[in-house]
Amino acid sequence: MYTIQANESGTRSINVSRENLATIRRFSLFQLLIDSSGIVTEQALDKLKLNIRSLLTTPQGSDKSLLDLCIDVIYHRDMKAFGLRNLIALYEKWNSENPEPATAE
Repeated sequence: MYTIQANESGTRSINVSRENLATIRRFSLFQLLIDSSGIVTEQALDKLKLNIRSLLTTPQGSDKSLLDLCIDVIYHRDMKAFGLRNLIALYEKWNSENPEPATAE
């Protein structure tokens, strides 16, 4: 279990599980999320929420892990742009430390 800081003062935090990070990887949720400026804004968070809503309407999106990610992290009452920035940083670190296993063809 990981914890990300949700606001600048450090008074709010969000717990993120390995399963949440694996779900982000499986659905490529951060791919093309941030524009070329690299700045994480509330608009990026809104775009992520809309992308997830769209996924939830597909057969692949009925996955329990995606719902858990929504409830526990993305739609958490303290999630704002600052928290999303920290979530992306955590994901990038976790992703580099836990490479995706190669698939056999």
